[in-house]
Amino acid sequence: MCDVETGVCELPPSATSIDISSIIADKKPIRIIYYTDPICSTCWGIEPQLRKLKLEYGDILEIDYRMGGLLPDWSYNSGGISKPADVASHWDEVSEHYDMPIDGDVWLEDPLHSSYPPSIAFKAAQIQDEEIAVSFLRRLREMLFLEKKNITKWEHISNAAVEVGLDPTRLKGDCEGKAKEHFKEDLELARKLGVRGFPTLFFLDNFNNKEMVYGFKPYQKFEEVVLKLFPGAVKAKYDTSWVALFNKYPTLTTKEFVELSGSSKQDSKVLLHQLVDQSKLKKLVTKNGVLWACKVILSEEGKPII
Repeated sequence: MCDVETGVCELPPSATSIDISSIIADKKPIRIIYYTDPICSTCWGIEPQLRKLKLEYGDILEIDYRMGGLLPDWSYNSGGISKPADVASHWDEVSEHYDMPIDGDVWLEDPLHSSYPPSIAFKAAQIQDEEIAVSFLRRLREMLFLEKKNITKWEHISNAAVEVGLDPTRLKGDCEGKAKEHFKEDLELARKLGVRGFPTLFFLDNFNNKEMVYGFKPYQKFEEVVLKLFPGAVKAKYDTSWVALFNKYPTLTTKEFVELSGSSKQDSKVLLHQLVDQSKLKKLVTKNGVLWACKVILSEEGKPII
């Protein structure tokens, strides 16, 4: 159940806990272990915050994406969610609450039986390239939340892989082999860490200090934790122009553009629609919002670079 009041997609209780510092290798001043799931609507809800965090503090932090196994199968029953149809109206509610476009009709038209196949696919993508794997996860979520595609099906997983530059043949082989083991390792670590729901982010510094951000939180909370662990952190000044933002993130929701550009929602909508009219952006309209896309690299003038 993804509760809009608590901002958490929750699992049944788990028992054990371990010292998280024992599993962290020091690389950057701050390391984040991010427990998520491809079908976690609240995780989709914090995409604006995470993208801004990477822009402002990416030089000092590293995010380790882990899969949590939100929906093993439909023997699940929690918080009034016991079958796919229960999720449809719930997602519409979540979409409005987080101001992020989500179309719950996938649960009526082509429901997913589990979140395990796309989770394993993500672990397979990490084997090829961890950075591209994050783009792959993003594309899977767009397919699910906006395009109403059942991302447990190989055709969609394969298409997402090709779109972001992964080798789909290798991905399939790893999905049937090593990635399953990596996914099991994530699930086991989640149990040991006492992960109860998603999103769960463990922030750690090089002195074994740790903080946790659990559930949906505003950007200020993420920044507060970073500065608590690393008081000397200097916020990077990044280019907030539409060209720079779409060169960094080829797809943005309206909420993401507002968060990253610092513009008002009304001004953002006016600009984005103008860019569509000028054929500089494309838009995907869903019943609960819009995804704006630019699939090419742009010059400072906003023209495609061939």
